[in-house]
Amino acid sequence: MKGRMWLCLVLAGVLSLSAAAQERRMILSGEALSPAYEGWWPNEDGSFKLFFGYMNSNWQQQFDIAIGPDNYFSVVGAGELDDLELDGYDATAADMGQPTHFYPRRNPFLFTIDVPADFGDKEVVWTLNSQNGVARAFGSLYPDYRIDAQVISTEVGGAFGSLDDRLRSNIAPELEVRGDTYRSARAGEPVSLSVYARDPDDFPARSKRPPPRTPEQIYRPPSSIVASSGPGLRFSWSVYRGPESAASFEPAQMKTYTDTRVYANSPWSPPYTIPEPPEGNIWNSTVVFDRPGEYVLRGIASDGSLFTYQNVNVTVSP
Repeated sequence: MKGRMWLCLVLAGVLSLSAAAQERRMILSGEALSPAYEGWWPNEDGSFKLFFGYMNSNWQQQFDIAIGPDNYFSVVGAGELDDLELDGYDATAADMGQPTHFYPRRNPFLFTIDVPADFGDKEVVWTLNSQNGVARAFGSLYPDYRIDAQVISTEVGGAFGSLDDRLRSNIAPELEVRGDTYRSARAGEPVSLSVYARDPDDFPARSKRPPPRTPEQIYRPPSSIVASSGPGLRFSWSVYRGPESAASFEPAQMKTYTDTRVYANSPWSPPYTIPEPPEGNIWNSTVVFDRPGEYVLRGIASDGSLFTYQNVNVTVSP
């Protein structure tokens, strides 16, 4: 009897842990935000490019964290900020182009920082404080963190998760903003946005694979722990700085983060199909802000494996 009771308690514990694990994967709010160091590669001039992104464990909650003591960069010696209780904030070095608006879920390879050829063993440290919890990402030139275009594609599930060795020489899309990159507008006034984008090597080529159609195909479990998306040139606007809730785009923009829920308007979401580029490879849209403030919009062109970014800064008055 005791053995049976023990077995029941063990099964109950396993079921409880399983339920908790499943619930954790779909928590809508209340989880912390974590910066991520993605790796580095060498530039042609001898300097190095460091890639950063973040993980918001929530499926719905978004954050706005201004550049300051809760969102800053530091350049320090190796290990100097390993202790999360240490404050490394220096207003003169805090802003290195990181976002202040944070979407849900994984947002990989979102921005880069260049460091000089003699950077050595120093670290570029990104500190974020959210939900009363401090998290840091440590950017360094350790050899284990060296990446290439194929690694980026693999990490974002590009070309349906392909490991094609040709991805190592993949070329990122070209992206050009038409018009000024600094704009002024009034709240409620439409702002026209136009970009030209093209994929110079047309690789990875747009997929001819039919999208999932039946419920069994759409809702089947993922075949990889990394969310995957189809190849093909695409473009979308996101709010990089400023409250996202204040900006309304027309047409609605596909999500630029890895929302894997079905019908989520995300390249990583079944049964999403990457749309064909518009005529002339020119994407036209408008955005309306419902409150004044300083905004940075980030345009993101991707071939599904690599990304190219351009920003438009908008000052919105009442």
